[in-house]
Amino acid sequence: MKRKINCETARNFSVEKALEKLGHFPKKTSEKEAWFLSPFRSETQASFKVSKTKNRWYDHGEGIGGNVIDLVSTILKCTISETLEFLNGDVSYFPFQQPQIFCSTETEISISKVQNITHPALIQYLSARGISITIANSYCKEVWYTNKDSQYFAIGLQNEKNGWEFRNKIFKNSSSPKSYTYIHNHKKQLIILEGLFDLLSLVTLKPRELKVSDIIVLNSIAFIKDVQIHIAKYECIHLYLDNDLAGQKATLYLKKNHKHIIDRSDTYKDYKDLNDFLCYEKRKEI
Repeated sequence: MKRKINCETARNFSVEKALEKLGHFPKKTSEKEAWFLSPFRSETQASFKVSKTKNRWYDHGEGIGGNVIDLVSTILKCTISETLEFLNGDVSYFPFQQPQIFCSTETEISISKVQNITHPALIQYLSARGISITIANSYCKEVWYTNKDSQYFAIGLQNEKNGWEFRNKIFKNSSSPKSYTYIHNHKKQLIILEGLFDLLSLVTLKPRELKVSDIIVLNSIAFIKDVQIHIAKYECIHLYLDNDLAGQKATLYLKKNHKHIIDRSDTYKDYKDLNDFLCYEKRKEI
């Protein structure tokens, strides 16, 4: 039976392994030390040092350092108890920070591995957004990729041109070529959604509707005109676009040009999008 980590034994947990578990990988490494981009801020030169011999870290940019408990609790703003649960592998109770948008040059991204979603951080992120791992694995993959010589992993949704949309708790970006995602179920009804989490949210909220529909995920509102070539094929189109200015303009544009389109955004009219609505419904259940 696996022994639970306590404060004393946790200090022996590898700082490097903890950083890897959190999705951070070294820019350079030697026998005695490893250098990382700081997990506390955006930077291009690695200023975060890990001493392999002492199992300690020091951030030269912030002027702070410590042991593995200090590191995890500082990065994820959690209690000592939650830090121990994380290091022990009990991630189901672990709180994650809100994701931030990360922009990069698409041509710099290189895919290294594609598999079913298994990483605890991604499973926890999905759970925080109200999505089960079963539903996520039905449409998405765990994608590992490099960008500017650093390695990352994320939930990935593949598009029509074999590019990827990436989401994790920190990054939101994509690989080229950019395009929309078209899921063919050979049905007479089409659902158009804006993003990856809109798709997963709708499957969670209305699974039967997805089974009787083909699906287009725009991945960017800019692809609204591109998907029109498919609209004439269907008897009915259901729109689930965001309740922001861009989403509303796109909805008006499509309704003006196609008479068989139904705007379904009224089902989440008081929320930004489908996932915002789903998260509210999940909180009500709790």
